Amino acid sequence: MSESQLGVKYAVDLIICIDATGSMTPVIDLVKSSALSFYKDLEDRMKKNQKNVDQIRAKVIVFRDYWADKPDEVMVSSEFFDLREQSSEYANFVSLIDAKGGGDEPENGLEALAMALNSEWEKGQNFAKQRHIIVVYTDASAHSLEKEPKPNYYPSDIPKNLDELTDAWLEMSDSAKRLLLFAPDANPWTVIASSWEQTIHYPSKAGEGLQEFENEEIIAAIVNSI
Repeated sequence: MSESQLGVKYAVDLIICIDATGSMTPVIDLVKSSALSFYKDLEDRMKKNQKNVDQIRAKVIVFRDYWADKPDEVMVSSEFFDLREQSSEYANFVSLIDAKGGGDEPENGLEALAMALNSEWEKGQNFAKQRHIIVVYTDASAHSLEKEPKPNYYPSDIPKNLDELTDAWLEMSDSAKRLLLFAPDANPWTVIASSWEQTIHYPSKAGEGLQEFENEEIIAAIVNSI
């Protein structure tokens, strides 16, 4: 008898952090396409594996650079969308993302990751199994969290350094959390990939390589862990 027949309920929360600076122009449409097709791809794979997800939500965080971009464009976050009920709203949010700004690298990928970690994840008792998944798409290294001086619109609740950010990751449930980095072989991504549990790094060279990645890796990380 399958777990679904036994009444075991699954909930998947996915947060996609997308670097939308100018250097992402060659691949931003591919990243958006991947984000938009994620739900159908996951449903298809789960059915093939005779598994069922009872709730699936997705949230998108678009990031650029606090030291180069306008306050209303540097970090734009959606709420969680229930993909069974709000797929059109999710699609509308993703479709409006465009690559611009950012100046030279690095960008504010760590701040986006911090915002993702601090999200209101599904932790309801009616879901026996939960997956909390963060995906980061970027072609750049990231500013240190210790960089000063910070602009006056820099969030006050961001960890002060990588150690504090790591602590936030450690506080998440090992059985639920997954981090997928589609990012260059550069700091801080290499450090995170080597020291954070439940993390997979798909290295790319800045400006190149992201187009090679598809939803397959994300779907596999979810399905294989359920």
